[in-house]
Amino acid sequence: MRHANHEILISAQDIQARVRELAAEIDAAFAGKHLTIVMISNGAIIFAADLVRKISIPLHLDTISVSSYIGTRNTNQVNILSQLKLDIKGRSVLVVDDIIDTGQTLAVILDEFRGMQPVDLKTCVLLDKNIGVARQVVPDFTGFEIADKFVVGYGLDYNEYYRNLPHIALLDQES
Repeated sequence: MRHANHEILISAQDIQARVRELAAEIDAAFAGKHLTIVMISNGAIIFAADLVRKISIPLHLDTISVSSYIGTRNTNQVNILSQLKLDIKGRSVLVVDDIIDTGQTLAVILDEFRGMQPVDLKTCVLLDKNIGVARQVVPDFTGFEIADKFVVGYGLDYNEYYRNLPHIALLDQES
């Protein structure tokens, strides 16, 4: 697998600047609340790690693992592979994901979390992919809007490769 031929869509510098802005927006939105951030792994790990380090309000952090892709294909089935460890009842919860297209994954997670009785439930995504259809979830906080292209880097993968790229790039199908 090569990394050199990827067309950079969003630079590492632009990502870091936007993460700082998102952290400030989240600080303001959750000021004075008991915030729990739930990151969806593996894709959101890098984004969430950078984001939580820039959020200044106290928070708890948890992860869940979800699967809905095989290669570049969305399976249209959301499999929750691991559950929360923290109790979110009565807490403000921010679900952090790497990318949203149909919103199906976030819809399944939010439905499950609502049953756990958080005081409020919001979402933050790094990338909002414009796929031209109505979606089940509209994120509360969004890093960047992108076209309907398969992207890798900054946590996003193709068959578990390319997560370590510091930028967002279009997938080079020949890599």
